[in-house]
Amino acid sequence: MNRSKRLSILLGVLVIFCALTLGVSKYEERKEKIKNSDKIILELNSEDVTELSWEYDSETFAFHKDENWLYDEDEHFPVNEEKINQLLGNFQSFGVSFMIEDAEDLSQYGLSDPLCMIHIGLEEETYEISLGNYSEMDEERYVSIGDGNVYLVKDDPLSSFDIELSDMIQHDEIPEFDTVTEIQFAGSENYKVVYKEENKVTYSKEDVYFVKEDSGELPLDTGNIENYVEIIHELNLTNYVTYDVTDEELKTYGLDDPELTVTLKYKAQDEERDEEKVETVVFHISRDPAEKEKEDTEEITAYLRVGESKIIYQISGLDYEDLMEVSYNALRHQEVIWVDFEDISRVKISLEGAEYELVAKEKNKENIWYYQDDEIETDDFRNALNALSASEFTEEKPSDKEEISLTLQIDNENQPDVKIELYRYDGSQCLAVVDGEPVSLVNRSHVVDLIEAVNAVVLN
Repeated sequence: MNRSKRLSILLGVLVIFCALTLGVSKYEERKEKIKNSDKIILELNSEDVTELSWEYDSETFAFHKDENWLYDEDEHFPVNEEKINQLLGNFQSFGVSFMIEDAEDLSQYGLSDPLCMIHIGLEEETYEISLGNYSEMDEERYVSIGDGNVYLVKDDPLSSFDIELSDMIQHDEIPEFDTVTEIQFAGSENYKVVYKEENKVTYSKEDVYFVKEDSGELPLDTGNIENYVEIIHELNLTNYVTYDVTDEELKTYGLDDPELTVTLKYKAQDEERDEEKVETVVFHISRDPAEKEKEDTEEITAYLRVGESKIIYQISGLDYEDLMEVSYNALRHQEVIWVDFEDISRVKISLEGAEYELVAKEKNKENIWYYQDDEIETDDFRNALNALSASEFTEEKPSDKEEISLTLQIDNENQPDVKIELYRYDGSQCLAVVDGEPVSLVNRSHVVDLIEAVNAVVLN
């Protein structure tokens, strides 16, 4: 091999060596630009933001602030400003755990075609935030903010922006009802329920809700009232059918003349004055007018409106039925007698022509019951008495044989005596008369249980 040929070979080896050296050097330089980081890459105050938009899953949403937040495509849309602040809260202190400086191939991070693009505008600057792939190994998402770097972020904002327009609406809020002081029903039912802490009408201190009638005040079952209020409070008002209803459109939903309007007055805490105040909230309920005309349909499509709100909600058929169940008979006591048994001191019983008397005497702060001079157990009698409840309310006069009657002496000055008469009605029911007034039909088996309980005491 001549000298010139050897020099050519050596020169070639030198070139390859230099290229390798340069490649390693570049690799080392590149390697140094990939590093862990605890950097905060964005610090935004939501109060300073005037624009927010994002594109995700082929949908784009855009909002801007003009004193209040508005939806770009329809400024009548009631924007939930708390939801806007929640979205912006992702970037209040946007920290990363890993950064790649001067990233060149964004596709390997899913940032050449991002999953989500977020635009945030302030008065003097804007930010474009791209959300890329999710790193299964790091359990974090790749993000770019347009500064040439790629980051892995500690808190993934993507789930916050995976929402529908309906998630951005400011729904009508149903308040907490600490104490309901009045309920007014108008429409299918027309009467007022009033709250009175000092009960001077009935023998039960639990009675605090009353209906005013010409004859006086009629007690309602506190549990039934509380259950009804709870049904209202638990309504899921999210399924809106329109957020900008017109007067003409109200007819479409039957809400130009609602089937039922419920007006609640309730006590609420005035935080500024640190005192209670009385607030009012109104609910309008109607079934779909076209559907209502069809006598043979079991389907229920119903709507609700809160006060004068522009939002109309569709509610479930079950909620509709529960809300419409507000007759006096639905909310009154279903029991024939609802006195606390501990408040009864004497029971006079008439059964099959015989008269009996049970007496309670206090012993060691406990009522001990006696028949004649014998101490007796009253559990079966108490349970049978409590089981007498209405299967149907009626004003029908008795026309058949009396099965049993009881006169209860109660330790209550409002109503110290109550007389219950139970008459045969048919094979399955008896008619209950209280203080001379027909009240309800009751299951005859419960009357039989009461008679057997009395016989067990007096014939023992």
